[in-house]
Amino acid sequence: MLETKPSNIQVTTFKGQWTEESAWKAVRSWLQLTTSRRAALDVVGAQDDSMAMGARKAFQEIAHEGKWSSLLFTGCDGLPNTGQAWVRKGLLAATVCIPPIAGQAIENLIESIQNGTEPPEYSATTSFSIPPLDALSARKS
Repeated sequence: MLETKPSNIQVTTFKGQWTEESAWKAVRSWLQLTTSRRAALDVVGAQDDSMAMGARKAFQEIAHEGKWSSLLFTGCDGLPNTGQAWVRKGLLAATVCIPPIAGQAIENLIESIQNGTEPPEYSATTSFSIPPLDALSARKS
């Protein structure tokens, strides 16, 4: 992300433990700093849908005065009962659906065993946005 983002996009990162609670704590701590009040934010992008929801909760609790009322929250995983459901409900603006790779890994293993070869060092999957990127672009206009 840092290698491909435009130079005019500023990023602030927080450490978390891949849970809603850890994201809530990290964002809540940051929001209590006086420096956070001067921050100009448009989107909170999390590496996990539950972390995006934790960040959202922290903003709702502390920043309720409306400064960030139009702030968008995005996550990754895109599981049907969490990320995708939160997008449908409007709690997340988007999620990146990352298909499970276990099946592909098993196929690579079987092929390696049958052919007597090493499995590939890397295997790629195709992730996609929910909603689709063109729908997000249209919403921005």
